[in-house]
Amino acid sequence: MDVKDLKVLIKMITETDITEFEMDNSEEKIVIKRGQKTEYVAVAPPAASYAVPQPITPPPVAPASSIAPAAVADAEEVGESINSPIVGTFYRAPAPDAASYVEVGQLVEVGQVLCIVEAMKLMNEIEAEFRCKIVKICKENAQPTEFGDPLFIVEKL
Repeated sequence: MDVKDLKVLIKMITETDITEFEMDNSEEKIVIKRGQKTEYVAVAPPAASYAVPQPITPPPVAPASSIAPAAVADAEEVGESINSPIVGTFYRAPAPDAASYVEVGQLVEVGQVLCIVEAMKLMNEIEAEFRCKIVKICKENAQPTEFGDPLFIVEKL
């Protein structure tokens, strides 16, 4: 399977609710997993205690509106967020010594490359889906990114 076919396959998977995909034939095996891993915590009661262990309840989570109201307000006021379609590493330029694809304040046309997200040694170009102006770059170069993490804040034109 060539890189172009892999990109199409990854895009199809990210657009659905599929969290795991596996394909195996005589020549190659492809496994794609996405989403967060579920963490399980096992707790054993003390050896000398005869009390029945109580279930552990996680601490209450504050509503999103109270976590960072200023940051949420800023993002809503200036425009839309362009999020990472996959888990990987964010790169602003095609090579370490090359110029960045985009800068803050730059006007971007439909289909223009904004950045690269490397996943499993594949360089996935993230393109603009609409004409916009870059307001903020949310990630540093070579910083890890998760599925759905904001990469750019843009103003739609």
